[in-house]
Amino acid sequence: MTAVQSSAEDRGGELTHTSRRPGGSGRPSVLAVYVPAVVLLHLALTAAGLWRTSFRLEDLLTFAALLACGGVCIEASRRLGMPAGVARDLLSAWWLPVALLLPPVFALLIPIPLQTWLQFRVRRTLLYRRVMVTSALGLAGACASVVFHSVVPEPLADGPGWVVQGYPGIPVAIACAALFTVLNTGIVAVAAHSAAPEARWRDVLWNRESLLLDVVELCVGVIVTITSAVAPALLLLALPPVVLLQRSLMHQQLQAAARTDAKTGLLNAAAWQREADAELSRAHRTDEALALLLIDIDYFKKVNDRHGHLVGDQVLIGVASTLCGQVRDYDVVGRFGGEEFVVLLPGADTVEACRIAERLRGRVRRLAVPAETGTVAVTVSVGVALLHTHGSDLIELLAAADLALYRAKESGRDRVCLPAMEAPRPTED
Repeated sequence: MTAVQSSAEDRGGELTHTSRRPGGSGRPSVLAVYVPAVVLLHLALTAAGLWRTSFRLEDLLTFAALLACGGVCIEASRRLGMPAGVARDLLSAWWLPVALLLPPVFALLIPIPLQTWLQFRVRRTLLYRRVMVTSALGLAGACASVVFHSVVPEPLADGPGWVVQGYPGIPVAIACAALFTVLNTGIVAVAAHSAAPEARWRDVLWNRESLLLDVVELCVGVIVTITSAVAPALLLLALPPVVLLQRSLMHQQLQAAARTDAKTGLLNAAAWQREADAELSRAHRTDEALALLLIDIDYFKKVNDRHGHLVGDQVLIGVASTLCGQVRDYDVVGRFGGEEFVVLLPGADTVEACRIAERLRGRVRRLAVPAETGTVAVTVSVGVALLHTHGSDLIELLAAADLALYRAKESGRDRVCLPAMEAPRPTED
């Protein structure tokens, strides 16, 4: 199962937080048409498949066995919890075999009970998202099933024949598993991007880590498919390692989630401080330059008061996405609380730090967040502090950047400032 992230939750499990919009009328019309169209297509194909398919006992038993394995995996990991943003559950290991070994109607059906199981036993989410994801999985699985059955018409009836011979059965199985991943990703990514047009496509498709996880899921799914084709009873041997792999994967994701801010996906304050301390120690050892930016959204309270906290959340998400898109891969970006962000710039001197800060300020000025009455534009004030010049440890740098930030606000906001004489803090946020 793949994930749309940006940000995000799970391409094969949840739409990302970029798909949220304040109220129904705030959603783009494209999304309002696209999601029902996908769901209706899934329902129509499922109804047609149920009408036209002649069900065999062998197929029904194999479907029941794979469905039961998926349910065991869900129950085995249920107590770990699944907070927002954590949804890589390896369930592809069970519905990929359904898609490749059974008639296409089973691929349309398998996500329905498993996603319902997730909704009521693991984590409830907005119903339209769960239904959308279910339909995306069903459609992607059905397409993979049709392609595979055009090459291997009776994968169960042939027994292990197509497995033993290898070619073309196994290469086609791998290709169809990849097709399933790409289609599922694409269907959900279009919905996520329609909900947040300002998001970059790469944020709702793949990054290096999610691509690696997709390859792992693809390999596990193909292995379980081959195991099921040889002898369904061998699923009893495949189930324990898949459960263990799933629990290990979710444990790692939960650890990563503890480091990030759930709303923006950036490092939270504690995790950012640990990363910053490590970079600061390295800068002291190598005698390299280092800069710190403290960024505050101007008049953010007015945004919440005028447009509501849901729009405020979208502003935070938009600013966070803008920051991530404009800094270097090795810069350390975090949310410091409320409407305040912090960026550590290893190797940056005064000129470079101010140049990056001005670029961030300019990019945020162009940000337009949809709201019920139009769009919301915001600005940011930025305080800049330099290692050795304004402080030698993280506390001193933060204090200097905080002084520079309030100097920027006192000077009229929407500007970048370095520390100077302490200025009185503005009374209005």
